[in-house]
Amino acid sequence: MLLLAVDTATPAVTVALHDGESVLAESNQVDARRHGELLLPSVDKVLAEAGLKLEAVTGIVVGVGPGPYTGLRVGLVTASTFASVLGVPVHGLCTLDGLAYAAGAAGIEGPFTVATDARRKEVYWARYEDPRTRVGEPAVDRPADIAEQVAGLPAVGQGALLYPEVFPDARGPEHQSAAALASLAAERLAVGGEFLPPTPLYLRRPDAQVPKNYKVVTPQ
Repeated sequence: MLLLAVDTATPAVTVALHDGESVLAESNQVDARRHGELLLPSVDKVLAEAGLKLEAVTGIVVGVGPGPYTGLRVGLVTASTFASVLGVPVHGLCTLDGLAYAAGAAGIEGPFTVATDARRKEVYWARYEDPRTRVGEPAVDRPADIAEQVAGLPAVGQGALLYPEVFPDARGPEHQSAAALASLAAERLAVGGEFLPPTPLYLRRPDAQVPKNYKVVTPQ
C-alpha cells in the first residue's frame, strides 16, 4: 500500500505519503491564496523525500471539506486527476475528521469540538466523542449560535482559536495535516471502513455568484 494524501480545504496546503504502516514524508504550508500554486510542488517534494515515483501510489486520499469553494476544489480536482491517470481508487474523508484524528495524536481523548475558519464570521464545525468518532454531520454556523452546544468542551482548529469567547479551551492542532488524514485512511482501509466520494462538501453556496438581471451585450 502507498497512499498519497492531499487536502486544500483549509488555509493549509498539505500532502503526505503513507505506506499503510507509517508516514513516509509530508509537506505542510499555510497560505490561503496559493493552493493551486503550491499543491503540485508539494506532491513532488514528498515523493522525492521518500525516494518514490508517482506510479508507485496505490490509492489517493483527499479531504473533501467542508471548506471554501476555491481552495477546496484544487485538492479534489488534483486527487481525481491523479486517480484517473494512475488507475487507482480515490478515498474521500471529511477534513474535520482529519483534524480530530490529529488531535488524538496530540493527546486529546474526547469529547471535543473541531472548528475551522469558514470566513464571513462563521466556522465549519463538528463534535467528536473521541478522535475517530464524529457526533452528527459537519455544519457551518456563527460561533455565538453554537456556544451552548460546545460549552465546556476542548476545541481544536483555527476556527476555535479565532473565537476564544466561544471556545475558551482552544488547543492545537490549528491546521489540517495530510499525514493525519492518511493515517486515518490507512486504519479504515485495514478494517474495510467506508469513505466519502471525492466531491466537495461546501455546506453553503460559493461566494462568487452570477449577477441577476445582467445586461445582455451579445447580438440577438
